Amino acid sequence: MKIALVTEVFWNDGGEKLLDECLAVAKAGSASLAVLPELPLNPWSPATREVRDDDAEPPEGPRHAIQSGAARRAGVGLMGGAIVRDTASGRRYNTALIFDAGGEPLGRYRKAHLPEEDGYWETSHYEPSDDVPKVIDGFDLRLGLQICSDVNRPEGSHVLGAKGAEVILAPRCTPTSSYERWKLVLRANAVTSCAFVISTNRPRPEQGVPIGGASIAIAPDGEVLAESTDPVCVVDLDPAALRAAREEYPGYIAVRSDLYARAWSEV
Repeated sequence: MKIALVTEVFWNDGGEKLLDECLAVAKAGSASLAVLPELPLNPWSPATREVRDDDAEPPEGPRHAIQSGAARRAGVGLMGGAIVRDTASGRRYNTALIFDAGGEPLGRYRKAHLPEEDGYWETSHYEPSDDVPKVIDGFDLRLGLQICSDVNRPEGSHVLGAKGAEVILAPRCTPTSSYERWKLVLRANAVTSCAFVISTNRPRPEQGVPIGGASIAIAPDGEVLAESTDPVCVVDLDPAALRAAREEYPGYIAVRSDLYARAWSEV
């Protein structure tokens, strides 16, 4: 399975056209899925504590429609996202959205772990979800979704691996100064979850926040397959690497979920 890592955002004037151009490059590279960064059609809203109503949208709102339409026009699957306002409660969630090559939605995941610090005032803009990570079918490999800070609490990645996810997608918005730490965590998650890990980053500083650093693709044995700041980078994921990782150490060790559940109940 070929996946396109897209290190670009699409909230400025001309963003929809730019998204079409990036997906055309992904399609030309035979990618079946393009992975966009965190909140790709929003300016980086958490740069300040100021909350704007138009940063969010209802389910299947305008940003959803733009991403669905772009996937359909290019004929390539798409993982993107939006700040989605819950219809019943009005609460806002940072939501990853995934579409097939026809633009049909296959699933969503809402971010569970939110920072609150300079440049990343996320709890001011949306709430942490209680979504249980689920595996998404519809591509050659089974997918799991996380968002940015979620990977620093790796239980979600481990659950996805145990449920059979073969690729964990983790779009992010992170600064250049902490890239090596993120790389360390993402590699560890790949090894301990026995899954490929794909993480795409926003490309440049916004509103004084020093955003930047490579997008990255990691094999289940921790090997870095690609690191890129190019707008589009296509990487080929070999299923044989999954089989090897799950048969070798530490993949064959039993996942003691019963033990962990008891331990967490005591916390």
